Amino acid sequence: MEVGFVAGSLPACMPAYLLENDTVAVFLCNDELRIIFAASIGPDKSISLFVLALPSNWQSTGYSLHTLSALQQRLLLLFNGGGGVVSASSISSQLAYSIYIGQFAAQSTLAFALPFTFGLANFDPDLFTFVLFNFVLITKVKPELLTVTMLSSIQRTRQSAMDKHLHWQWHGIDQVGVHDMVLLATVDEDAIVQNLRKRYMNSIMFTYIGPVLLSVNPFTQMPYFSEKQMDQYQGANQYENPPHIYALTDDMYRNMLIDSENHCVIISGESGSGKTVSAKYIMNYVAHISGGGPEVERIKQIILETNAVLEAFGNAKTIRNDNSSRFGKYVEIAFTTYGTQKGAQISSFLLEKTRVVHQNLDERNFHIFYQLCAGCDDQLKRNLGITEPSYFNYLNQSGTCEIADVNDGQLYKVTMKAMEIVGIDNSTKIEILKIVSAILHIGNIKFKEVNNYADIEDPADLEYPAYLLNVDPDAIRKKLISRRMESKWGTENDVLDVKLNVDQAIYTRDALAKALYHRLFDHLVQLVNNALTFDANDCRKIGILDIYGFEIFEKNGFEQFCINFVNEKLQQVFIELTLKAEQEEYKHEGVQWIPVDYFNNKIVCDLIEANKPPGIFSILNDVCAQTHGQSGGDDHFLQKMNSSVGNHQHYRRGSGRFLIVHYAGNVEYDVEGFCEKNRDTLFDDLIQLMQSSGNELVLSLFPEKVPKKCVKTRTTTFGSKIRKQANELLTSLMGSVPHYIRCIKPNEQKRPFTFDDARVKHQVKYLGLKENIRVRRAGFAYRRPYDKFVKRYAILIDDLQNNLPRNDIAKTKTILKSMNFDTNDAFCMGRTKIFIKNPETVFQLEEKREEKYAHFAKIIQRAWRRCRMNKKTNDMAQRASDILYGHKQRRRASINRKFFGDYIGLDQKPELKLLVGKREKIWFADSVCKYDRRFKACSRYLLLTSKAVLIVQQHIHGKTKRHSNQSDYVVKRHVELEKIVSVMLSPNQDDFILLTVLNEHATLVECVFKTEFLVKLCKCYQDRTGKTMTIKFSEM
Repeated sequence: MEVGFVAGSLPACMPAYLLENDTVAVFLCNDELRIIFAASIGPDKSISLFVLALPSNWQSTGYSLHTLSALQQRLLLLFNGGGGVVSASSISSQLAYSIYIGQFAAQSTLAFALPFTFGLANFDPDLFTFVLFNFVLITKVKPELLTVTMLSSIQRTRQSAMDKHLHWQWHGIDQVGVHDMVLLATVDEDAIVQNLRKRYMNSIMFTYIGPVLLSVNPFTQMPYFSEKQMDQYQGANQYENPPHIYALTDDMYRNMLIDSENHCVIISGESGSGKTVSAKYIMNYVAHISGGGPEVERIKQIILETNAVLEAFGNAKTIRNDNSSRFGKYVEIAFTTYGTQKGAQISSFLLEKTRVVHQNLDERNFHIFYQLCAGCDDQLKRNLGITEPSYFNYLNQSGTCEIADVNDGQLYKVTMKAMEIVGIDNSTKIEILKIVSAILHIGNIKFKEVNNYADIEDPADLEYPAYLLNVDPDAIRKKLISRRMESKWGTENDVLDVKLNVDQAIYTRDALAKALYHRLFDHLVQLVNNALTFDANDCRKIGILDIYGFEIFEKNGFEQFCINFVNEKLQQVFIELTLKAEQEEYKHEGVQWIPVDYFNNKIVCDLIEANKPPGIFSILNDVCAQTHGQSGGDDHFLQKMNSSVGNHQHYRRGSGRFLIVHYAGNVEYDVEGFCEKNRDTLFDDLIQLMQSSGNELVLSLFPEKVPKKCVKTRTTTFGSKIRKQANELLTSLMGSVPHYIRCIKPNEQKRPFTFDDARVKHQVKYLGLKENIRVRRAGFAYRRPYDKFVKRYAILIDDLQNNLPRNDIAKTKTILKSMNFDTNDAFCMGRTKIFIKNPETVFQLEEKREEKYAHFAKIIQRAWRRCRMNKKTNDMAQRASDILYGHKQRRRASINRKFFGDYIGLDQKPELKLLVGKREKIWFADSVCKYDRRFKACSRYLLLTSKAVLIVQQHIHGKTKRHSNQSDYVVKRHVELEKIVSVMLSPNQDDFILLTVLNEHATLVECVFKTEFLVKLCKCYQDRTGKTMTIKFSEM
């Protein structure tokens, strides 16, 4: 097989000659390795792909045989739109090929050839497209010609921008405020708010602060989230287009592949600011650009549909947000080394399970309850005992059962379909809905007081919970109104059934409902993870953190305390990695720097979670251990807090409450219920009740072993679990390259295009945006270790081997010097890294790098064409010699010369090209002398195509008033190749050719380039008919 090249990074289509057996080669590069692929299109519309050449030092780049074969597989899958079936064969021949580029040589060795072949079920031979890394190839296939366009990311972006329909509000968008607030003339909170207002009121929700993306919730669907916008941002540098969440996601995805590092995006903001929707946009974009085959598409679909499932079971209407996430989730999407999705894992935490049993005024329970009531069919409703939401105590207490413009019945169908896609079969769905319904019926169990103790008011209320959970109704009654306790008399331990009062019975009932729902939710997450499980070896991850935002209500309890603590920890991560770490890096690297003051909220985090001196969580755990469920625990907790941390600068005392000065503002917490909720106790009686169930799903939710005798152990409190989960989450985030989206809520009424300046200014202040701008403004937009910088941009040096020093720092200086950058304004040299101030400087480096690749690709292409032409000439000369040797007297020069094919300038005669078929290639064109039956000579054009021989006459008209001499072309004879019986020549040194045609008269022409015509005619005849042309030599 021959080696061929097609130029990369070209602004226009470039023709590429087909190789032997309809093979075309494509030249592809990345930062570390240049690879030459060859794609061969077979007669059965199958495509084979081969690695033809790669650098001799390819193994030192860290690539392996597995990596390269995986890269081929990705290319093929994208080639086929994800529908191909790929198979691999064993390693084949060892060949060598050298490429000489400019003044240095890169030895390329065909170390192996791994063919991958697949059939194209829906292959369109006229047009197909595939993408590999930052390259886009649009190929037009014809039987004789393959035209390839390779556009770099920058060129493709600019070309796309010319189409006003491809990008949202492209024209004049920069005139609406400042797209990157590092460029603000005045840096203060008012200027930030006014810039956000100006952009928001012009339907622009995104703004940058350097790499940080600000998103102002529009409270309506915006028009710039379609596939066209995804294509617009794919492969482009982050700052080349207007700010968008797609730009941040694309930058994160590409850098994950380039640097082989895990990345994460932290989405923060208060409740109702648009965090969950932002997470969806990220997941949709990643699914769109990451490619892959049927299995990968299945994984993508599951990942996307998990949103619908978890929203139904984990989201609810609150006063501030109609679709508020009442749990936190961290989604880690795993990718192969070549960028296709291979699975995902979801970690959930902080589910607000108290919402199951209690909601504030104008709020709702979790969406799934209302979807079930509105959407399930009549038969299922009868089986589950479901009726209107107002019938159930757990749904009617807030006075709100509906949400404006939300169809719960339709969403029920969406949820059920999503569960099916995730892999939950119909029988499992029914079992899940049984537990959801059982929880509603448990809430309707009422108690009455009998002799100061609780009893069931109506035994009929036990029937549905018992039926749905498959347990004995009497067992439910016993466990709700009594509790097993241990009594010690001397050395004897007696177990007693202690009767409960009404309040205790209600607490026990609600504890069972909360436990069922919480464990069911965790089970759903586990089902999703089982469907998305993946091999953790050799993969890279993108993490997406979506957690409910900072909350301040009229009455704030233990739930708000835990939520705000986690948000405080996330703010600490932001401070550590953007404000503190950046300034410490400048100091460590020896870069001149003016320190920027900022508020470090670590002091608030320590107030809540420290052990020595004890923080609030430690104090609460101690009180819970001391009181053992006795009344007065909350008051004792408050007293102990006041004595331990009462003088802390971020703590304020109160009556029955306490106040913490959070980074987002002052929040006053009511201590009522702190101890009870922190204990998070589920009594053994209830566990045993559920373990008596005949329902397998219910049994799986309660797997713990309950001791026969009461054993006193210190259980893990809810506060301890939250601290552990928060710190594990932070460890995961700190181990990834972070990206930030700061979501802002423009108004409390959830109205589109309503901007409350005071409300936004408060968020701007506590998010620390002013300090963030000041740090970015004084700092550097781009930083890179010297070795990585050199690896990427060494190509910019013209004489690479002679001009590039060995030291990485010196190499970096040489590269920057070649670009004529001013040291003071453009960049700064650190101890281990290069710091570049403006992104425009990086754009210049990238554009120059793209130009270099295009230049080298053209050199390779020219070299290949010369090589191919020489081989083609030699082959044709050999064929001519084989045909004529011993039969006809010929001059050596007529054989040993280049065969050009076109001797009349077809490019200047487009009318001639129109005479042949659309898919025919003209192999030979010359001006000849044609003789008629009277042996009268006349001038004609002789054309040889892949299908026929044409004799063409040119008619020239005289001058007119408007035009000079005009000409047109008439086909005087059209002879299909199949009808040619033979070709007759004389043995003498003449130029006569006689074509004999089946059932028609012969044609005699005199052609100067007879040898070339004869060779090409024989080749085309054989390709067309599969037969050998008959050639006769005799005196004419």
